[in-house]
Amino acid sequence: MNNDLTVGKPSSVLWRFCLPLFGSILFQQLYNIADSFVAGKFIGEQALAAVGNSYEVTLIFIAFAFGCNIGCSVVVSQLFGAKNYRDMKTAVTTTLIASAVLCGLLMLGGLTLCTLLLELIHTPSEIIAASKLYLDIYILGLPFMFFYNVSTGIFSALGDSRTPFIFLAVSSLSNIAVDILFVKAFQMGVAGVAWATFLCQGISCILALTVVLKRLAAIKTEGHAQLYSWEMFGRIARIAVPSILQQSFISVGNILIQSVINSFGASVIAGYSAAVKLNNMVITSFTTLGNGISNYTAQNLGADKPQRIKEGFHAGIKMVWLICVPLVLLYLCAGRWLIYIFMDHSTGLAIDTGVQFLSILSPFYFIVSAKLVADGILRGAGMMSQFMTATFTDLLLRVILAAVLSRFFATAGIWFAWPIGWTIATALSLFFYRKGTWIIADQKAQLVSAN
Repeated sequence: MNNDLTVGKPSSVLWRFCLPLFGSILFQQLYNIADSFVAGKFIGEQALAAVGNSYEVTLIFIAFAFGCNIGCSVVVSQLFGAKNYRDMKTAVTTTLIASAVLCGLLMLGGLTLCTLLLELIHTPSEIIAASKLYLDIYILGLPFMFFYNVSTGIFSALGDSRTPFIFLAVSSLSNIAVDILFVKAFQMGVAGVAWATFLCQGISCILALTVVLKRLAAIKTEGHAQLYSWEMFGRIARIAVPSILQQSFISVGNILIQSVINSFGASVIAGYSAAVKLNNMVITSFTTLGNGISNYTAQNLGADKPQRIKEGFHAGIKMVWLICVPLVLLYLCAGRWLIYIFMDHSTGLAIDTGVQFLSILSPFYFIVSAKLVADGILRGAGMMSQFMTATFTDLLLRVILAAVLSRFFATAGIWFAWPIGWTIATALSLFFYRKGTWIIADQKAQLVSAN
């Protein structure tokens, strides 16, 4: 069902739209969590380390898929808000064609350079073979990941956050069952974990793409929509490329940080791999809520209603902070038990590493969530240079501080790099938000109301 985000009370509109998105990303994270859970519980600590080590490389591919999602979603939102349905369809087909080409190039490069990437991050010799096996299978499933991300971006642009939630809920729960089946019953090891994700994500992609194309076909347009447009490609690329660069550099930064972590051995890698999955579940959830706010912003700007943006920002902050409260308490009070979920016969060092990571980072979720709400508005408004400035500041600080502080405070120094980077970058994002056209529009509306 398509929904117009330009009418109704902003707080109510955002809650109805974003909560299914939050549920969707929780199920999306179950893919990675399930992989780590099964690897750690049914194979062993080294398998968990291999999957976790590979995860940092997969984030590069996810960055490109995310960029395609955002580029398409923002442009389609703007066109949907302006009720320009013919160009909206052109934006969708242009994105699908461009994504297919990009995906093919990434698959070729990934399969060729996989071993080199693992060596560059100083992957321990005892887990490099398993890491490569997991990555090779993961790369074969990139088309599913790309087209699924584009499909969910289109659903969000049309104001529908419930349909992708249903697909993800079913496929994620299925992934857990297939993971256990392949590893426990068929004794497939790390390969079983990877093939389970390949299979379940493939089914989810096919269903999502089929439904979204039918949804678009039902929208009537005046005249025939162009299949591919270079002008539309440029418009999408102006949003997508900065998003890809932002996510890619974050991934590269994470890989550099992973190389610092790898120097502390397999047990620390395993503990970090478990804890970072829990951390990423939170951060990715807030990022997805930020994407929803991007759709809200883009639709309202497309409909020439910039005065609704400020109300949306305040509603977004309240929403993410309400979500922060139980998550921070959970990670602080039950972090050790959550880490145990991923491990069976693991060393005390692995457990302690994971607990330490969560204890240091989780209180700062209130800060980084505010940044991601502001970033959502900047991205939806097309203020990509400001968005990238704040993001790169966070990244550079985290990479540099992780390398420096680890020399003085060991692993704790690495973890402290996160909140320092988050805090400074949040200040920048909020500063840029205050410079947006919606603040001027809100001030004019207040003057008119006063007179």
